[in-house]
Amino acid sequence: MSLPQPKPPDRPVRVLLVDDDEDDFHLTRAALSEIPNRRFIVDWVPEYDAAIEAICKGEHDVYLVDYRLGARTGLQLIETLKERKCSGPKILLTGQGEVRIDEAAQAAGASDYLEKSRLDATVLERMIRYAMRQHAQEAELERSVAKRTAELEAANDALREADRRKDEFLATLAHELRNPLAPIRNALEIQKLVGHDPAGVEQSRAMIERQVAQMVRLVDDLLDASRLSRGKLQLNRERIDLREPLALAIETVRPAFEKAGVLLDPQIPPRELPIDGDRVRLVQIFANVLHNSAKYTPAGGRAVLAVEDGPAEYRVRVADTGAGIPADLIDQAFYLFTQIDRALNRSENGLGIGLALVKRLTELHGGTASIESPGLNRGCTLTVSLPRPG
Repeated sequence: MSLPQPKPPDRPVRVLLVDDDEDDFHLTRAALSEIPNRRFIVDWVPEYDAAIEAICKGEHDVYLVDYRLGARTGLQLIETLKERKCSGPKILLTGQGEVRIDEAAQAAGASDYLEKSRLDATVLERMIRYAMRQHAQEAELERSVAKRTAELEAANDALREADRRKDEFLATLAHELRNPLAPIRNALEIQKLVGHDPAGVEQSRAMIERQVAQMVRLVDDLLDASRLSRGKLQLNRERIDLREPLALAIETVRPAFEKAGVLLDPQIPPRELPIDGDRVRLVQIFANVLHNSAKYTPAGGRAVLAVEDGPAEYRVRVADTGAGIPADLIDQAFYLFTQIDRALNRSENGLGIGLALVKRLTELHGGTASIESPGLNRGCTLTVSLPRPG
């Protein structure tokens, strides 16, 4: 890691002397003027409170603080600056060469300590250069620590959010898998009672078939999510007409639209749309997108499926007049185990897998999936972009 260097020699180094003796100011300025190949601008503050205000402005590169400042000391000044988080390299000047003062200066936050009897140009220049370098390194270290801390906090927040979604998902999964069991059990009991009534048996059989199909769909989604997360899902690519998986997806979800009282308006070009893709997975992508619209669009609403045939890609858009998505939830729509419908307080909950599968399966095809919504109760548009064959 490269560390910031002191101010370049061609720029004057701004020095602030905090000393209640004007003679010391002139002596310090004279000493610094003797330093070759380095220019210094020396300002002077004789009063304690004015020194705090000047240093907290941060307009100087280094601060020389005298130990004696009237009734108070330079150590007290440096400690006050530390409490107020006023940074900058500070060198304590004193006429007493005592170890205790050196240790106290470091504890207070001074970069260094210099006896006035040793105040010559060479020593002073070296100490200023060292203090500036040390301060730059400490500042870079603080920035690195702050950045790493922020990254760890963000990672912890993400883990907590993932854990929350997982807990919510498990509760939803138990609910969704249990839902079909009650009608299945009721249908079996009905068959016992109407064993000689073909119509009754057929009705209960159809009910069992529908509920089992729902459970199979849930389990299939779970298996696909697991394979995708482990990188185990492979595509069986072939050259097909994109209209075929679109038609199959529409056929699959049409009962859901009819049950919801939502009009499905497919607008597919009559010409062939060649694509290299997995027929089964493309059906899954489009069926999940359409199912999402059927679930979130109230009765009397409409969903339009349109295909844009571009020079490099196909864009399949499903725009509905449904519940829409709040701005703060759009980024979460494709997360695994995210139930947007739960956030909207709707009664029908999914597993939070459908749109995550759409995104991952689309990416496996070399495409992208995106979602837009002008806001709550203003509908949304989900777009799947897939590359045309080369």
